[in-house]
Amino acid sequence: MAFEIFTKKLFYIMKSNRYRKAKLILEDGAFFTGYSFGYEASVAGEIVFNTAMTGYPESLTDPSYRGQILVLTYPSIGNYGVPGNAADQGMLLNFESEHVHVSALIISDYSEKHSHWSATQSLGAWLQKEKVPALFGIDTRKLTKHIREKGSMPAKIVFDDDIAFKDPNKENLVAGVSIREKQVYGNGKHRILLVDCGVKNNIIRYLLRYNTQVIRVPWDYDYGGEEYDGLFVSNGPGDPAVCTPTIRYLQIAIEEDKPVFGICLGHQLISLASGAQTYKLKFGHRSHNQPVLQAGTNKAYLTAQNHGYAVDDRTLDNDWEIYFKNLNDNSNEGIRHRQKPIFTTQFHPEASSGPTDTAFLFGTFIEEIEKWKKQQ
Repeated sequence: MAFEIFTKKLFYIMKSNRYRKAKLILEDGAFFTGYSFGYEASVAGEIVFNTAMTGYPESLTDPSYRGQILVLTYPSIGNYGVPGNAADQGMLLNFESEHVHVSALIISDYSEKHSHWSATQSLGAWLQKEKVPALFGIDTRKLTKHIREKGSMPAKIVFDDDIAFKDPNKENLVAGVSIREKQVYGNGKHRILLVDCGVKNNIIRYLLRYNTQVIRVPWDYDYGGEEYDGLFVSNGPGDPAVCTPTIRYLQIAIEEDKPVFGICLGHQLISLASGAQTYKLKFGHRSHNQPVLQAGTNKAYLTAQNHGYAVDDRTLDNDWEIYFKNLNDNSNEGIRHRQKPIFTTQFHPEASSGPTDTAFLFGTFIEEIEKWKKQQ
């Protein structure tokens, strides 16, 4: 047993010697030394952690991670490589967007050799191509415990040159991940207007399962003159309060009777448009195993999540009610209008990767659209 431990340590040291050293420095002064297997450039962002065991291609391409240095808590990463660029209906099948959106990646152990039938390149090669720094050899358990205690904060990866810390939440991150021009998917009978605040590909795939046409518009698009049967507001990065045009247009939309569905940032934006308030969580929810309770029932679901802000239940007015609650910290996970077909979820029902226990909510949205159309 002692020889086996010694052999593993020796192998790890030999592997580490082949990689360039770099430092991860947190704003509170904590620092860690790791080894670079991605793009070698200093970078700053907000450090956060994700407890999912799989799904790093999806997580790294999730626009909601824009501006963040992502720590993966699962100890060994890279073993199944990175899949190819197969596409359908203008979207990459194996990723959530066209690019890697994290500012940098932090892991414990990097699997140099990958093995999977769909892999076309290694994780390291992909990150180098995408110009995203990445470090391994860091005690991610210790780092995660530090973030849980102190909270998410600005951090930086430094090679030879030092750089300043940066808080990406002070920027309009949504403007950097949303599309610039309108795009249309499918030709079904239900017209869904999708406000793109950093939408994940799998959300569009789910909507297209229901005989729909999805009209994807920029985050600040004035859709007052558009014809649509249902409005969908997507996920996205950063502080929802900076999206003032989106909130203003939503205030107008929720005065109508058309069905509206919002996910993640979309949930927060609809809540702000309704008059509620949001707040920043200490370290956010980023995992595949967040339990939520549907209000007024004994039904609990496992959900995938990725957000750093939450809606304050206490600021909801009488027209709105709680739809879901987080069973870990009792934070809000969704709201719905008491009379109108408008509802939201903080979690991701489409969950790629992750559990799809709540995927039925897309069907609920389409049912509300069909009811609304019959009344016209």
